[in-house]
This record gives sequence, structure tokens and C-alpha cells, in this order.
Amino acid sequence: MGKLLASIKKEFLILVNDKVGLLLMYLMPILLVFIITLVQDSTFKLVNENTIEIVIVNNDEGELGDTIVRMLESSGSFSISEEKGIETSQIRDKLLNDDNLIAIEIPVSFTKNLKDKASSIGSSMLEEFGLSEDSTKQSLEQTSPLSLYYDPVLQESFRFSMVNSIYSYLNALENRLMIESLYIQMGYDEVPQDLENEFFNNRIEINQISASTTSGNVIPNSTQHNVPAWSIFAMFFMVISLGGNIVKERVSGSFIRLQTIPASFSLVLISKMFMFLFVALTQLAIIFALGKFVFPLLGLPSLELPGNMQGLFVISFLSAMAAISFAMLVGTYAKTQEQASGFGAITVIILAAIGGIWVPTFVMPHFLQQIGKISPLHWCLEGYYALFLKGGDWYLLTPTVLFLILFILACQILIYMKLKIQNYI
Repeated sequence: MGKLLASIKKEFLILVNDKVGLLLMYLMPILLVFIITLVQDSTFKLVNENTIEIVIVNNDEGELGDTIVRMLESSGSFSISEEKGIETSQIRDKLLNDDNLIAIEIPVSFTKNLKDKASSIGSSMLEEFGLSEDSTKQSLEQTSPLSLYYDPVLQESFRFSMVNSIYSYLNALENRLMIESLYIQMGYDEVPQDLENEFFNNRIEINQISASTTSGNVIPNSTQHNVPAWSIFAMFFMVISLGGNIVKERVSGSFIRLQTIPASFSLVLISKMFMFLFVALTQLAIIFALGKFVFPLLGLPSLELPGNMQGLFVISFLSAMAAISFAMLVGTYAKTQEQASGFGAITVIILAAIGGIWVPTFVMPHFLQQIGKISPLHWCLEGYYALFLKGGDWYLLTPTVLFLILFILACQILIYMKLKIQNYI
């Protein structure tokens, strides 16, 4: 035990003197978590919470242009800025030069076109039902479309959601006009109030229920994704320090000298694992603490820790051991420090990309989702998702636990085989 503690102390001193390694392992992930969470939180709020600013150029000569503007305002999702008498070129200039992302132009004949269309559809329906005599239909003018101008930087998916939202209001307005036209053509002065309420207010409610196994609904946010994700990335990025350290000792002859001292070589490997396990767990503790206590001070969502703390420790321990085993594997097979650092860093970035660290896997193509399952970072993240978002039941954690154990064993076996071939053990 005394030799092991002495070896751990030696590794601790080596680590403390590696200033660049410490910055990579502690400062870099903290900065990444802060910056990326701030950026993604703004995106979450833009889509889910903030009102969307829209410039509306209302050229309609009737009353329905104002009606559609009021409907958009009353939704609570839009902040309306109305303009009058602006040319098309001026609308483009306004979007490019100002902070506005979207503008809608309502044409001059908007009200006339909608009413003529509703009247024509009403007449056709009454004729089909035999409630009115066949008459010569008036030719409808081509309906002037609404024009939606958007800043080129606006993402396509966001633009489509905007168009669909506007369509829903237009459909409601068209349906109302069509029903009013039907009643007028049937001899009524207006639609009876009770029937109008039945038509337009009797909507089927949609209950939104989280599939989490916990009693409360956990709302995904930028913190819940980024804190675990970049904690995992930070642990695996220790490949630069640990992998490079192993190569350095092997190339410099330290491994060979250690073979002449009884039991020292195995102690060195174990002490490195203990030391970097401490590093990985402290990385997690620091980043989780920042998410829990510092993020709310910056207006970011607080990290809600899972109820299954035993599961949190198991997943954290296995994730750390997976990162350490991968780093030792790279260090064992690399021939130079440059190879260990370059190959290790690039491999971690690729595994992080396909594993869902940067973007969720469900937005990836199907074939890439399947490839991503070979990434240990994917399974680490799945374990944290099960804990933070899905209730953390053990049956949800089992796939992650099994994969990480198999990954750790595979890495350790490959390390043993390489060192055995080279007569280091």
C-alpha cells in the first residue's frame, strides 16, 4: 500500500507540473459548457419562449388584413411592427439592414379575394346538396398570395414552422368566411351565435405528457443537454495528457527501468488510473456544480440532479474508466507523443460528433444513428439522459452499463496484449 501511495503521489506531482494538460482538462470544458449553453439557451428561448418580431406591411383595402394582424398579435407568439406604403425593395432593405428576420406583405386585394373565394365555395356546396339552382359561376380572380420575406440567415426548419403557423390562422379565417357565406346564401342574416361558438371554439385538447418514469415532467433545456455532454467530452479529452504521458515514459525508457524494480511497473499503471480517475470525477463535480449553482445567476436554467444518485455515481465512474482506458490504449499503441495527441484528439472529436455530444442523435440520418452506437461517448450520454430526463430507473441504465463495461474490458485486454508483446509485462 505504501508503494502504491508513493506512486500515486509521483503521478500527482507530474500532473500538477503539466500546466497545459490541466488547462485542457479543467478550463477548456468549463468554457465550452458556458459558451455553448449560452448560445443554445438563446435558441431554445427564441423557439419556445420569446415572441418573434415580424414586420407586417398591410396593403389590404378591406378589413381582413387588420383581422389577420390581430389574430397574430393575440396568439402571444409574435411581436408585430406594422408598416404602410413600403415597396418590395424597401422590405428587403429593412430585413438586411435592421435586426428583423421576417416580414409579411398583405396584398391590396386580400379581403376581396378571400370573400370571393368563400362565396364561390359556398355556392358550389349548396349546388352539390341540391339546395340552390345551378347558376353561372363568376370567374374568380387569381388570389394574390401573402409574401413572406426572410433574412437569408434564418434556418429553413424555423421558417417552415413560421409558415405553418401563419397557415393555421389563414385557414381559420377562411373557414369562418366560408360558413358565413353559406348562411347568407341560405337566407340568414348572420351565423347564429351558439353555432358559431360550436364551430370555432370546440377544439380537441391535446395533453402533453412526458415519458419520464418520474412523477414530475422534466422539461429538456440547454443545461440538461450541455452539462452532461461536455463533461463526457472533457473526460475523454484527457487522452492528450494521459496518452502523451504514457508514450513519453515508454519512449524515454522509463518503462524499461521500472521493470528492474519489483512490482513497480504494475503500480505505475494502477497509480495512473487512480490519478486520472480523480481528475475525471473532479471534472464532473466542478461542471455539475456550475450547472447547479452558477448557471441560474447568469439567467440560464439550473441543472436538476437526478433522484437516483447511486446510478449517477455508477454511470460517472464507468464513463471515467472508459475515458481512461481509451486514453491508455491510445498511449500504448502510439509511437510518439504527437501521434497520441493528434490521433487521440481527432478520434474523440469524431466519436463526440457521431455520439450526440454536439447535436442530438435523433436529428441525424438513420445510418449515422446506427454508426453512432459504436461511440463510447454515445453510451455515456445515453446513461446521463436516462438519469437526468427519464427518471433513472436501472432497467434504462442497463444498456449503458453493459456497453461501458465491455468497452473498458476490451481496451484493457488490448493494452495488456500490446505490453506483453513488447515485454513490458
